[in-house]
Amino acid sequence: MNGLKACHCCGLIHRLPTLASGTRAVCTRCGAGMVTPAGRLKSASRTAAAALAAFVLFWPAVLLPVLEVERLGVRTQSSILGGIVELLSGGSWFVGVVVLVFSIVFPLAKMVTLLELSLLELLERRHKAFTLRLAEQLGRWSMMDVMLLALLVMLVKLGSLVEFHLGPAAIAFVLCVVMSMIASLVFDPHAIWEDDA
Repeated sequence: MNGLKACHCCGLIHRLPTLASGTRAVCTRCGAGMVTPAGRLKSASRTAAAALAAFVLFWPAVLLPVLEVERLGVRTQSSILGGIVELLSGGSWFVGVVVLVFSIVFPLAKMVTLLELSLLELLERRHKAFTLRLAEQLGRWSMMDVMLLALLVMLVKLGSLVEFHLGPAAIAFVLCVVMSMIASLVFDPHAIWEDDA
């Protein structure tokens, strides 16, 4: 079984020769690149670096003030977590829980699962499939990028009525969203099984 690999796109089985450094195996049917041990390490390290950067940026993004709003001479600051607390304490339980789950819990869990699959590998092999499915589902439901878009729309719509200043968390928030997207894009789910071959 050593040297046999299935193409992750079309499923054609190939017998891979020992490749020289810098060369890449390509599927003869569809032309997709085949995962090699060196490719697995590159994919895992890129994913881990982007996911770790997103994880580090996540905390200032949700804890520091993201907006400073000035209306009628009164200036207020609000963080994402502070806004959620205000929603919950104001009785808007449904909206507060939805924002909490989709903008904090799911994105954080997605980053942790990507870190587990690419770097930590604390779970046993039999849990890889569950962790991979969990990461894919969390990626569909984490809404940090949608929240960023909503924030920008709000700034454009209310800009004439209220004076806005971006807080220190705005840059961290944008970078966190970008790093999370990069981690998802460079993650190769097929590479996590290479150790099992």
